[in-house]
Formats: sequence, C-alpha cells, structure tokens
Amino acid sequence: MKKPWKKYLNAFKNVNEIAEGVKNNMFKKEHIEAIFTDRYQVCVGCPLIDLKGTNCLVPGSQPCCSDCGCSFHFKLRSLSSECPKGYWLAVTSEEEEELINQQIQNNKDGN
Repeated sequence: MKKPWKKYLNAFKNVNEIAEGVKNNMFKKEHIEAIFTDRYQVCVGCPLIDLKGTNCLVPGSQPCCSDCGCSFHFKLRSLSSECPKGYWLAVTSEEEEELINQQIQNNKDGN
C-alpha cells in the first residue's frame, strides 16, 4: 500500500478528531489556543514540518505534518489528538473534552 493511501485511511479512522479540530479552529477558546501554541512550538522544530503543503492531505492547508498529512490548524487544536511520532500527547479523550466544554459553558451561563 502506498503511503498517501495510508494517510487517507488514517484520516478516515480519525474523522472525529478532525471534526473536533475544525470546530476548535472555528470557535477558538483561550485554553485550547494555549495548547495549540505549546504544540506548535514543538512542531516548528520538527523535521517533518511541511510549510509548502507538498505532503498535506488537503491542498492549501499548510503548514502540516508530512508524516500524517494533517493541517496544524486542526490537528493541534484537537485535544484528543496526538503527534504520530509521540512528540506531544492527547490532552483528553473526546468524551472528556465535551464534558469540559459543557462545564465551561455552564459556568459562563451561571449554572
């Protein structure tokens, strides 16, 4: 199996993490942006960073990881995602993140 197909298969398996990253990119929250910044600092020093977009799964979504093909805009904002090379780990599971976001919203609403 060719490597590009592996990237697409992995993306299909991680569709929930990708959706989480897209949502967190659209609706930015301070605590998620802090995690994004920390992760980005790790990624900019990584030899796998693709600034041109040659190895991105979605054209024009650079910078991305040349190993998994994920856009940094989404991957680094997905709290349930981890670096494919282990340079940074998931902060929470998808279920835990949803509970955290619900609690934050409840606190804002005064509940």
